[in-house]
This record gives sequence, C-alpha cells and structure tokens, in this order.
Amino acid sequence: MNCKEAEKTIPSFLNDELDGDDLADFLEHIEECPECKEELSIQFLVSEGLEQLEQGNNFNLQEALVETLDSADDRIRINRLLRRVLFGLELAVAVAIVAAVVIVSM
Repeated sequence: MNCKEAEKTIPSFLNDELDGDDLADFLEHIEECPECKEELSIQFLVSEGLEQLEQGNNFNLQEALVETLDSADDRIRINRLLRRVLFGLELAVAVAIVAAVVIVSM
C-alpha cells in the first residue's frame, strides 16, 4: 500500500470498516510510514476528540489511538488463526473422503 492509498483508507479504518488483507496492509503501512501514522493520529484526534467533547467525557486520545491499533492487530491475528483452522478442517475432510472411497472400493 502506498501513502495515497493509506490516506484514503484512514476513514474506513476509523469507522471499523476494514478487515482481512485490507486491514493488515493498512496497519503494516502505518507502522512503516511516519507521515501516514501522523495523518492517522490527526484524523483520529479530530474525530474521536469531537465525539468525546460532545459527550462530555474525559479522555486520553493518544491512548485511545494505541488501543484502536492494538485491537485491529488482534483482529488480524484472530482472522489468520481462523483461516489456519479452516484449512486444517478442510484437509481433514478431504482425507476422510479419500479414506472412505478407499474403504468402499475394497
């Protein structure tokens, strides 16, 4: 992902609309690109800050951004784990089918 794509993706990230590979690509770029991470921080601070002010809440926006990024990392890890589990189950089913065919053909 390049900077232009990352900057266009920030609103989708902030609205929790990214998943899978798009989320992983975005987070990877944000971690490697200080300019895009700064832009994410600015947009997050503006959107989240306004929301918190309207609600009259006390808040630490930098901590909230870190929590948002950590949560996205957790979703990526869970998604990858689920993909591996699904692959393992599909493999087990394929082996069971082959074994059943071999047993029936004996």
